[in-house]
Amino acid sequence: MKVVLEELTKKFPNRNKKEPDVIAVNNFNFEIPDGKLIGLLGPSGCGKSTALKLICGLEKATSGKIFFGESDVTNVPPEKRGVGLVFQNYALYPHLTVKENIMFPLENLKGDKKLTKSQMEEKALETAKLVQIDDLMERKPSELSGGQQQRVAIARALVKMPQVLLLDEPLSNLDARLRLQTREEIKRIQKETGITTIFVTHDQEEAMSITDLIVVMKKGFIQQIDKPQEVYDNPTNLFVAKFLGTPQINVFLGEIKDEIIYIGNEPIMDAKGVKDQEVYVAVRPEGFIPDEKGSLTVKLEAVEVMGRDTTIIATHEALDGSNLRAIVSADLDLDRNSDTVKFSLKPNKVFVFNKDTEMRIRLESDN
Repeated sequence: MKVVLEELTKKFPNRNKKEPDVIAVNNFNFEIPDGKLIGLLGPSGCGKSTALKLICGLEKATSGKIFFGESDVTNVPPEKRGVGLVFQNYALYPHLTVKENIMFPLENLKGDKKLTKSQMEEKALETAKLVQIDDLMERKPSELSGGQQQRVAIARALVKMPQVLLLDEPLSNLDARLRLQTREEIKRIQKETGITTIFVTHDQEEAMSITDLIVVMKKGFIQQIDKPQEVYDNPTNLFVAKFLGTPQINVFLGEIKDEIIYIGNEPIMDAKGVKDQEVYVAVRPEGFIPDEKGSLTVKLEAVEVMGRDTTIIATHEALDGSNLRAIVSADLDLDRNSDTVKFSLKPNKVFVFNKDTEMRIRLESDN
């Protein structure tokens, strides 16, 4: 089911009545393709959960429209939109078994959609097999691990085969190993069912690993929409560049002078056709190459070997932050007793942004 959002806006009254309304979602325009898994990504307060609640009908839009396929569902109540919703806290009924929890949405079906008990049990078992919990049907939620409870919640949302599946921070309460395992399961389930799925998260690693498209949000505005790797490789502004990537991208205060980019007094790259101005120069951690003849000199603080990779921790007077982190191969022979390290830079891992607007400045090397 294709989902289309047209100029979707949600405002909340400010507690201070003298102040303007709080805009949680600001003029959203976006088409979610049929059968895709979309990630709404951004920090707390960016409006991603509000956007999800608007799509499922738990919040009423201030303005704009929501379409499921060709049908306008903007004013359709939640129970009639055909959505499945999975919450962060599972929201299972503690007194019901796994089977009863999964069957619960089917018990409320009426008219020609009403099912017999045997039909409901059959559907519940079929869905439980899909999420691989069919051997836990008689257990209560208190007898399950966090990951198992989350699978029950997903099964309960899927049992009616919704038109759209909405996942609101579904992995936040799981430990690191379970998060990895469960996100892989979500991707598998989504591919098997083909249900259009919207996945809300503040964790960029989760969003990048399983989604077909990422919508990066900030203060209610869409910042960028694209495939995960494309957003990482070609951020449209400094916020997007800083939000995606672990460790975070390294940002320097620099300037363009006579079509050359400088960090401090060192010329690091050409910027043909770009006028003189102050800029932010952002370099991905994997964009540094230790090189005795390199153009960028930093002060060495520490070297951390992490299996196949080595992290060089350094400082620089132009760095916009405390430490620089460069990831290089553990096979490189580094002089750990040196006070400084020189780097050359991979052009495709260097991004330049206007200092005032923080928007991307395109260079010839970007093409």
